[in-house]
Amino acid sequence: MKRPSMEDWLREAKARPDAPECGMYLFHNGVVRSAPKAVVRHGAERKADVEGMLFSYDRDKLAAAIARAEAMPGIFHIRVWLNEGELSVGDDIMLVLVGGDIRPHVIDALQSLVGEIKNECVREEELY
Repeated sequence: MKRPSMEDWLREAKARPDAPECGMYLFHNGVVRSAPKAVVRHGAERKADVEGMLFSYDRDKLAAAIARAEAMPGIFHIRVWLNEGELSVGDDIMLVLVGGDIRPHVIDALQSLVGEIKNECVREEELY
């Protein structure tokens, strides 16, 4: 799947009518890494490197997660792209852009949205 341009997303966000309300934009770019999730998150012993990932997502759950983030205080702009299929180490998994009024609001919304996407919307299977 073709990755969109973060530069284009930011240019489009800054051209929107609500752009003057935004004092901050944050991007998240999730990437397939070679370290297994169990090693990074739980300190498990590293027995093998990840060679890739099977990645998919539930579109309805994603739309609901975006709607919840858009309803958070001070948030004016959200854009999300998720990859799909068999991915290799270094491939982009997701791009998320959040724009809002002040840093704490934007950080909270980005953290909440990415967490919900990762925990509720996607299916990741590491390949060895």
